[in-house]
Amino acid sequence: MGNALNLSAKHLFLALFTVLIWGLNFIAIYYGLKGFPPLLLCAIRFGLAAFPWVFLLPRPKAPLKYIIGYGIFTFVMQFGLLFSGIQMGLSTGLASLVLQVQVFFSMGLAAFFFADRPGMWKIGGSLISFVGIGIVAFHMGDSSSFVGLILTILAALSWSAGNMFSKKVDAESPLSLVVWGNLVAFPFMMLLSFFIEGPERMVSALQNISLPTVLAILYIVYLSTHVGYGLWGFLLNSYATAAVVPFTLLIPVIGFLSAAVVLNEPLPFWKIGASVFVMVGLVFNLLEKYILATFKRLRLKIR
Repeated sequence: MGNALNLSAKHLFLALFTVLIWGLNFIAIYYGLKGFPPLLLCAIRFGLAAFPWVFLLPRPKAPLKYIIGYGIFTFVMQFGLLFSGIQMGLSTGLASLVLQVQVFFSMGLAAFFFADRPGMWKIGGSLISFVGIGIVAFHMGDSSSFVGLILTILAALSWSAGNMFSKKVDAESPLSLVVWGNLVAFPFMMLLSFFIEGPERMVSALQNISLPTVLAILYIVYLSTHVGYGLWGFLLNSYATAAVVPFTLLIPVIGFLSAAVVLNEPLPFWKIGASVFVMVGLVFNLLEKYILATFKRLRLKIR
């Protein structure tokens, strides 16, 4: 992986295009849930993301238990909880914001499992961001939307747990890990949909599928999963992580703006305030090295 911190114009476009895809993905999820129950929507997404690509990409070089763990936490639990949270009433804009706290959950799990102790800037950033999540919780208008918030926070925790398994997997390409993770997730989610949502609801959704639902599924599977993860893996393999990861800060911005424009979601002051807290905390976390280096240079200049 290259150490360059400055992306070329072409790769800068790819990074911005990727976060645009992921930011707009929440709109696709919204329309997908209009036609399908959340668990069935997840199951179809996993099946299409896995087949036929699993026959073309080699299985990642890792014990099967790590691949299964990655598939369950990153896909089954994360997306099952996220889709259910949005259906329960959490707005797509807020969902795109709340999901970003996976950064802090990942930090805590890495400290616990890998003794990767966070610095004071990261801890401070976590506290700042969770003030924003507290603002969101305080303004939840009804019990269902509050449950949606809790489910989305659990989705973020599941994503961070999946990250711990991905550290144990030696995949030849990031896309192969995604495809095989979806293969693991597909039968689990089909069974959950069958027993929780019921066969009648599943059949009814499939029989009455609409064009917006089809387009939403195509977006979620091929743009968000294959194109998004493929481009992101390419960028991570081409540049230092610190040069690429901060672009994820744009995802909730795109999520909020697109929800306001496409879905007419309101943007009251408290949503903007909560976003500022979460985003500032993320900046502290993701740019800790830059912040410390800047302070060090300033001290040297003063001396």
